[in-house]
Amino acid sequence: EVFAAWTSPEVLRRWWAAAPGWVCTVAEVDLRVGGRYRLAMRESPEAPPYAVGGEYLEVDPPERLVYTWTWEGDPESQQGSRDSVVTVRFLPVGSGTTVELVHQGFATPEVRDRHAHGWMGVLDSLAARGLGAPASG
Repeated sequence: EVFAAWTSPEVLRRWWAAAPGWVCTVAEVDLRVGGRYRLAMRESPEAPPYAVGGEYLEVDPPERLVYTWTWEGDPESQQGSRDSVVTVRFLPVGSGTTVELVHQGFATPEVRDRHAHGWMGVLDSLAARGLGAPASG
């Protein structure tokens, strides 16, 4: 279920966002080695979208994805991340799944830290929108 959340355009559109209130405007996925993806999100209808894309390097359902990561237009705040690589592992834990994410290949620690902040928002969105969230008691 969590692997599908990262690879199904329909599911990605429900949760791919870096902050509460943001929405996913584009989710395109060609899920195969050599296939490409494109994701875009925006803060509001008036705001410009933040779009990223890349190529799948490894696709091993339901355990692992590896893909390149390139911001469209290379925004000033993201320079130094061009063609960095994301590795996502989906680890079964009890009745749930732990997502282990490694994003590497940044030119500077500052760019790395901006991405770490963004990834925390994306992972919070995944949990908050009910996909992969732990059961509450």
